[in-house]
Amino acid sequence: MLELSQRQTIIIAIFVLFLGKFLNKHISFLKEFNIPEPVTGGMVASLITGALYLMFDYVVEFELNARDQFLLIFFTTIGLSARFTSLKQGGRGLLILLVLAIIYLVLQNLTGIAVSQFTGLPSAAGVLGGSVSLSGGHGTAIAWAPIFSSRYGIENAMEIGIACATFGLVLGGVLGGPIAQFLIKRHQLSGQQASAVAISGDYSQGEKISVETILNCVLVISIAIGLGLQLNRLLASLGLALPEFVTALFAGIVLTNSVPMMIKSINWPTGTHSLNLISDVSLGLFLAMSLMSLQLWTLTALAGPILVLLFAQVVVITLFVMFVVFRLMGKDYDAAVIASGYIGLGLGATPTAIANMNAVTDKFGVSAKAFIIVPLVGAFFIDIANALIIQFMLNQM
Repeated sequence: MLELSQRQTIIIAIFVLFLGKFLNKHISFLKEFNIPEPVTGGMVASLITGALYLMFDYVVEFELNARDQFLLIFFTTIGLSARFTSLKQGGRGLLILLVLAIIYLVLQNLTGIAVSQFTGLPSAAGVLGGSVSLSGGHGTAIAWAPIFSSRYGIENAMEIGIACATFGLVLGGVLGGPIAQFLIKRHQLSGQQASAVAISGDYSQGEKISVETILNCVLVISIAIGLGLQLNRLLASLGLALPEFVTALFAGIVLTNSVPMMIKSINWPTGTHSLNLISDVSLGLFLAMSLMSLQLWTLTALAGPILVLLFAQVVVITLFVMFVVFRLMGKDYDAAVIASGYIGLGLGATPTAIANMNAVTDKFGVSAKAFIIVPLVGAFFIDIANALIIQFMLNQM
């Protein structure tokens, strides 16, 4: 076994990102279908570590504490970028997508329950392979697994949850771009060409990045994270457990919509290249570290039922996105970008959704509405709704 330190893990993650950039640049399929660079590089890395295990029984273990910190930083930058003035422009869309997301959480669990009965798994396993692991992601799956094991007798609940979350993360990153491209070309849509918040973004135009602007961003991000962590502890003491990145996101939203109004002369980082750069780096490293650390060989024993379950979930969410989300969000370019994000959100996690939208907008043009609505629904509202729906579904069994 090779145990890599945090420093070594970060070094490899950077190489993985460079690998993804190189492959996307030179392989037309990856470029054509807007596969996010961290997904490309991360999957290649996980396949390499998987081959090392299968051929030589050699396990590579990564230290992933830094990954969680990058996730915290990323969502804080999203909160700091969310002005209420912008929310007003997408307010109706935000409400529509939130309602659709809640409906889909129920639909996702019903799909999982139906497949679990078909494959001989307990009905509760369908919920575990539904919104718990797919819309909820690895963190939610790990948090709920002991409950499924103790109360519902699913001894391998952890493995099922992690397996579904793992493949969902990959599928969410792979499908978002092609589906958006199909919608954009079929309906002849286009976005406004401008510099966007995107991995591999161009920061050469407009406001200059300097030591002062970066330090200003680091200061504001650190304060927002601190407030978010304190809020998280307060809510936990009141019986409401939320992921730390959710309260950090909320703290960023509160700060960015209050401090500049109270102190007019303050140099606030919202909308600056410096904040976007920190956001892009954090998101890229989080995704790269998540995917390159996958231990694919642990999933072989559950391959059959999981593949059937995931196939059904992919079919359902594809139909839901193309015929419900895209249409009700307006059938315009913003709706196509939101569709790509929702695929990542419903199968993987909010960072996957952002990466999908980054890849699409980097090619076809910006969509400010999508980058406001999807992160807010995915990173804040959906976690609360998912917890309530999971508990409701389990109470019916």
